[in-house]
Amino acid sequence: MLARVERFLPRGWGDLGLQLAIWFGFAGVYQIARGAVDRNAFEAFQNGRHVISIERGLHSLVELDLQRVILHGGSFVLALALLWIYLFRYDAFHRVRNWVLATNLIALVGYALIPTAPPRMFPDEGFVDTLATAASLNHGSGFIQLASNQFAAMPSVHSADAFVIGFAMAMLVRSRIAAVLWTLWPTWVWFSVMATGNHFWLDVAAGVGVALFAGTMLAAMENRRLDELATPAMICDP
Repeated sequence: MLARVERFLPRGWGDLGLQLAIWFGFAGVYQIARGAVDRNAFEAFQNGRHVISIERGLHSLVELDLQRVILHGGSFVLALALLWIYLFRYDAFHRVRNWVLATNLIALVGYALIPTAPPRMFPDEGFVDTLATAASLNHGSGFIQLASNQFAAMPSVHSADAFVIGFAMAMLVRSRIAAVLWTLWPTWVWFSVMATGNHFWLDVAAGVGVALFAGTMLAAMENRRLDELATPAMICDP
């Protein structure tokens, strides 16, 4: 049985184990770090109200309407997409994985520098904490409180990850229909995180900006490395 499964693994069980260790190790450290960064409640609420003021000034405080349409969303799409890329598009796996990791690390810095309360923390503005109303679990419960930062709304890492995976999968799948669906995936995630009161649209925009910055930075580093590798060959040419 294991031998049959191994035939589908591009680099064998050892490499799969390494990639899983990197991913889950990063996820664990990242979650703890996210929960440990500055939790200045006063500053977070001030920043959250600034976001509300900006969006209201732009006549674009759309999150209240979205909350009435959907309660919750999201899934294990990120993990499943990375697994698919690992198994069937291995040549692109490290590039996509590094893009996701870099995006999350930069977002972590944003949480520390700009703690921002999410919409659900402003019931006086009409927002609803859909997690608390839809289940017995809430953002102040046990492990959720321990491993999460209530004020990590700016930028939206969910929106950033969806952008990375949507873009990568659209480029890697062969079916045109699948490519179109993957280009729509980020839009659905952005809709969901706003509809559930977890992010303002400015948080979403910041998340996309972080993803673009991380991707540009990694691309520049890769191009520089390729230039360095090509330089000796060019010097040796007669």
